[in-house]
Amino acid sequence: MTTFKASRRELLKLSAMAPAFALTATAPKAQVAAPASDNPSHFRFAIGAAQITVISDGFFETPASGLGVNADPAEVQAFLAAHYLPTETSLSHTNHLVIDLGEARVLVDVGSGNRFMPTAGRLMTNLEAAGIDPASITHVVITHAHPDHIWGIRDDFDEAILPDAEYFIGAEEHSFWLQDGLAASSPAEMQQFVVGAVNSLNVDGAEWVLLADGDEICPGVRAIATPGHTPGHISVHVESDGQQLVALGDSMNHAYTNFAHPDWYNGFDMDGTQTVATRQSLLDRAAEDRITVCGYHFPFPGVGHVMREGGSYRFLPALWHFKG
Repeated sequence: MTTFKASRRELLKLSAMAPAFALTATAPKAQVAAPASDNPSHFRFAIGAAQITVISDGFFETPASGLGVNADPAEVQAFLAAHYLPTETSLSHTNHLVIDLGEARVLVDVGSGNRFMPTAGRLMTNLEAAGIDPASITHVVITHAHPDHIWGIRDDFDEAILPDAEYFIGAEEHSFWLQDGLAASSPAEMQQFVVGAVNSLNVDGAEWVLLADGDEICPGVRAIATPGHTPGHISVHVESDGQQLVALGDSMNHAYTNFAHPDWYNGFDMDGTQTVATRQSLLDRAAEDRITVCGYHFPFPGVGHVMREGGSYRFLPALWHFKG
């Protein structure tokens, strides 16, 4: 039976994150502030014949001390400051993809609903604001079973919020969270995560299709194994008319550190060594094949490209396009 290592305790204090992460960062000079009214919550573009919409589920903050935990903390702090980023907290956006290709409408992850952070859980409202009827979604793909990706699967009656969709998750991810005795063998601060994952995976009304590396979800959309952040983490690959996109999930979750320092891993990566190996492979392939990527926690809308820069990489945000 897999257990969490005791050395991960400080890095996995996520069950208590709602109050702990409601922190006020010291803003570096030139950091822009929040607007007086809301910004748009969706972004549309195309990959070949696939029409893609990025939908925000909101945002949340985590302690910046969880970034680059295998690096010198002073070096991480200096990097953040040099990139006009707060040095006390890390802002995470939550970028979901809706993929319209052929007869399929695929949603990648279901957000956190009202069970996690007060600044997140906006996915269903924002889908409707973008003109997408949630009931029209035919496929739901879960990259991994962390709260901000799966806890929104249940409605207020503990039933699947999209009962007519097909549900997909990596087979290894599914078996990891549902293994006997995982909650009891986990650190106390991790047990809430385990219970939440189990409740979400056992939700009434969702029959799971378990995926292996390369399995097709629907024509043009398939799963690719990207383990490390969690044991069975998957990303979603879209290909149409010779163009490609990868929805990264949390295989890469910081648009600056993960590219400039791909050897740094974060406190919430369950297997740091595997996370780095997976990330390096993704970066190499995306740069070589000019694959568009979408980062779940990148600054909204999180869509862009990977450019090699010496021995590291840079994330290049995609240009916004407007209908002619």
